[in-house]
Amino acid sequence: MNTKLVMTLSAAFLALLGLGLTFLPQEISSYLSLGDGAAIHLVLQLLGALYLGFAMLNWMAKGSLLGGIYNRPIAVANFTHFFVGALALIKGNPGTALPTLVVVGLYSVFALVFGIILYRHPLKAEAGA
Repeated sequence: MNTKLVMTLSAAFLALLGLGLTFLPQEISSYLSLGDGAAIHLVLQLLGALYLGFAMLNWMAKGSLLGGIYNRPIAVANFTHFFVGALALIKGNPGTALPTLVVVGLYSVFALVFGIILYRHPLKAEAGA
């Protein structure tokens, strides 16, 4: 599996979410019907900062060997984030709006891919190629 591509795509996805939450908290809170309070906007901006930090982690680690015991903390963190996030999104019954379905789908795909990366040894895959 091409982990450089996976890490690049996940970094781009998380950066997009992070930038949106950081710079458009009022619009996002009104789209999600969260209210219009300053506290909600602050929490959304902090969430955006978390997404941007995770995006930077993935971007910086994209060229590293990933899988099995190699960079395991990065693989575990990504798998946990996307798996728990996908479960929360599915359980929360977000509706059928296209942007929401896209986010749920991407979270589910990234959870599956990072689960595979987490439990696969990268050197065995390269030796067989």
